[in-house]
Amino acid sequence: MVAISTQHGMEMFSHKTMGSIFMISFCCFVFVAVALEMHPAEVNALLAVKDGLIDPMKRLRNWNIGDPCTSQWTGVLCSNTSEADGYLHVLELQLLNMNLSGTLAPRLGELSYLTLLDFMWNNLTGSIPKEIGKISSLKLLLLNGNLLSGSLPDELGFLSNLNRLQVDQNQLSGPLPKSFANLSSMRHLHLNNNSISGQIPYELSQISTLLHLLLDNNNLTGYLPPELSALPELRILQLDNNDFGGSEIPATYGNFSKLAKLSLRNCSLKGTIPDLSNIRNLYYLDLRRNELTGLVPSGLSNIMRTIDLSYNNLNGTISESFSNLPFLQKLSLKNNSLSGSIPSDIWQDKSFSPKARLKLDLRNNLFTNILGELNPPVNVSLRLDGNPICNNASVTNVGQFCGSVEEGDGKNGMSGNSTCPIQSCPTDNFFEYVPGSPKPCFCASPLTVDYRLKSPSFSYFPPYIDQFEGYITECLKLDLYQFYIDSYAWEESRLRMHLKLFPNLNNAHPNTFNRTEVLRIRRIFASWKFAGSDFFGPYELLNFTLEGPYAQMGVEIRKSNISKGVWAAIILGAIACAIAASAVTTLVLVRRHARYLHKFSRRHMSSKASMKIEGIKAFTFKEMAMATDNFNSSSQVGQGGYGKVYRGILADKTVVAIKRAEEGSLQGQKEFLTEIKLLSRLHHRNLVSLIGYCDEEEEQMLVYEFMPNGTLRDWLADKATENLKFVMRLNVALGSAKGILYLHTEAQPPVFHRDIKASNILLDSKLTAKVADFGLSRLAPVLDDQGNLPNHISTVVKGTPGYVDPEYFLTHKLTDKSDVYSLGIVFLELLTGMRPISHGKNIVREVKTAHEAGMMFSIVDSRMGSYPAECVERFVGLAIMCCQDVTEKRPSMAEVVRELENILKMMPEEEDSMHAESSSSTTYPGTESSSSRSRSKALFYGFGSSGTSVLGSDLTSGTIPSISPR
Repeated sequence: MVAISTQHGMEMFSHKTMGSIFMISFCCFVFVAVALEMHPAEVNALLAVKDGLIDPMKRLRNWNIGDPCTSQWTGVLCSNTSEADGYLHVLELQLLNMNLSGTLAPRLGELSYLTLLDFMWNNLTGSIPKEIGKISSLKLLLLNGNLLSGSLPDELGFLSNLNRLQVDQNQLSGPLPKSFANLSSMRHLHLNNNSISGQIPYELSQISTLLHLLLDNNNLTGYLPPELSALPELRILQLDNNDFGGSEIPATYGNFSKLAKLSLRNCSLKGTIPDLSNIRNLYYLDLRRNELTGLVPSGLSNIMRTIDLSYNNLNGTISESFSNLPFLQKLSLKNNSLSGSIPSDIWQDKSFSPKARLKLDLRNNLFTNILGELNPPVNVSLRLDGNPICNNASVTNVGQFCGSVEEGDGKNGMSGNSTCPIQSCPTDNFFEYVPGSPKPCFCASPLTVDYRLKSPSFSYFPPYIDQFEGYITECLKLDLYQFYIDSYAWEESRLRMHLKLFPNLNNAHPNTFNRTEVLRIRRIFASWKFAGSDFFGPYELLNFTLEGPYAQMGVEIRKSNISKGVWAAIILGAIACAIAASAVTTLVLVRRHARYLHKFSRRHMSSKASMKIEGIKAFTFKEMAMATDNFNSSSQVGQGGYGKVYRGILADKTVVAIKRAEEGSLQGQKEFLTEIKLLSRLHHRNLVSLIGYCDEEEEQMLVYEFMPNGTLRDWLADKATENLKFVMRLNVALGSAKGILYLHTEAQPPVFHRDIKASNILLDSKLTAKVADFGLSRLAPVLDDQGNLPNHISTVVKGTPGYVDPEYFLTHKLTDKSDVYSLGIVFLELLTGMRPISHGKNIVREVKTAHEAGMMFSIVDSRMGSYPAECVERFVGLAIMCCQDVTEKRPSMAEVVRELENILKMMPEEEDSMHAESSSSTTYPGTESSSSRSRSKALFYGFGSSGTSVLGSDLTSGTIPSISPR
């Protein structure tokens, strides 16, 4: 009886103490909530914003958890102290490049403390809400790179504090609001690449702070307002590709006091070019493709870099004043009616630096002679074809300047470090050598930034790379060696770059940036904190990629803006709560400990991927541990950015490969579920089969069929002990192509792999190639509302450097041809044994150069034995076509498969008999026979059985010589 009473008393005591704990905890919660709370109207406004958006990537999944400020909602940055009303407020909304669609909610106007609104590079539709005009505190309104339509609201003219308005690259129409004249703080007005129509309001001349006026690529008409010349701070006036109906360039435009760039190409302008000699800061003049008459202007600024007056009706001669332009990079006067003699002083007696270049394009005029000697230095490119001078035999050497080959800048790449051993830097984990490091062969993980100069004042970049690097590193407060231009490419008059930023060698952890530095750097980019530069002009942030060791920071760049004073109050309150609660908690701690542990274990045993998928088994963590001898290191067979791969033996003796994601790995929950869902319905002999998965105890594992011969990259590595003969490499190429063709055409719905590379092509015991790793894959486009099928997906660029389709990289448009490009890189690896990027060399550039020079066989992998030269030629031709920069020039995957089958048909019978033999002593039981391979050749995927190749057919001949390796 005593025992029973005691037990009952303990239970009553437990209930009371638990109630006390609850009340104390509730008081603590209320205290913190009162201390830190966003204004309810703003919370509701944010929820309304979310309701209007479509968020397929679930980037805003935490927008219903707690308070937006204290719970740090994605992209929401708050004030660091409460305002006079006692609340915290939203200061910035940063949702750059998050694959959002839907519309902008009018309730955005209720975020009355907002200073930055950023929805750049999403897929938003609908109109710009006029209610945004109520946010009087707004300084940056960034909506470029969406699908917004309708007119620009007049109400935006009420934003007297607005410094930057970017709505370019949308589908906006209607007139330019005259109310924009009231934007008294405006410096950057970027409205280009829309369908804005009507007259440019002369009232814009009242914006005395305006630096950049970009209205190019619209449907503007009427005339050029002469009043714009009164803008005292204007640096860039860019109005290209509008239709001003034969109006003239106002003479007042010669009065611009600080103009650095005047670009009016293709605007249907007539009349003469005004006197621009008083604009002493002018770097760039582009008036091409108009109907201008009269003489070529003289006396231009001596800092001029680019002059393009081509495709007009100019006459007279070239002014000798052009010889006084020491920094000139481009002078294009082609397709005019200029006559007389060309003064050689333009290029003579100039001191060119090794990186400098001068391009003189004088084609299709009436020039008859040269004043001086026709011997321009190597830095000068001179084009004279289409002039009578090309028929003047008395002019020595003129013929070499009258050719028809067009020169262009094209795409450019920077070279990397070529002296360090590849194996010492784990590239699969997104580490690489720091190119300019003062410490030789120092390995670190960079931040990658897609960046674009929207209107630079030059047309040739190399002479200014050093200056640009100094400009960027000074703004970012980095050392020069921490900055690297990985690649750059011209897009008409814009310059797009892929930048890499490396951590400081003197940091405590010099191989990676810490979170504080990542946030600091991104904020400088995203908030336009760079110092103004007339020369480099306005820029735009296209993407700020976080991968490798930075992946866990994700796209949810968040920052706690709670002030020290508020945190002090929270801490003091929390301490008081903790003291009160600890006395009560201690009394029941021992009794509840065992029960807590039991619940904790059960909670973490619950599967996050608790979905029932037919044919895919959900394994327990215990089963995985037993299969790998508790993940013994002797069972490990590989490692990547996601974690480690183990060879395991299941209870039924099945040998499997177990891919175990590590904490902080690149394989997030989304990629994990993507791969399970995709592989559960993809079944092809050239795709790796998924057997099951494990998703418990906070572990993520995928269980595949085991591939005993590892990855293709292993076989091609320099340290590989076994070699693949040429015919075996062809079969690997064909198997890989068939697997991808199945994804593109037979999977329902079709799939774009997005990460084709040699390390994702595995080889089974028969050396059959199987494509693996679908964590980055995307479903192909589906029919839109009109029943049309889009040919691409707009998405954030993913993939492995060296394999990424350059057009996908530049446009973010993923297509089936993106996989074709990546597979083409794999073909080049099969042919050469090289890596895609190695010692500063790009495999595409190396192969194309060797092929064009007739030296292809000098870089063919010597380890693949003898081979038929014509078959290698065909394979090289196919690989190069797959790696074309322009998507339309690449073959489809069906054409790739057919061509590979045709090449295999050309192989001599003796090669077929050698197929089952490795160049080493190792043989592989069950290797595909020539007869079975002949059957596989008959699969033409609807392209007929004639065997006629659409690729490289001009290389076919009756005899196929064999060539031994060099």
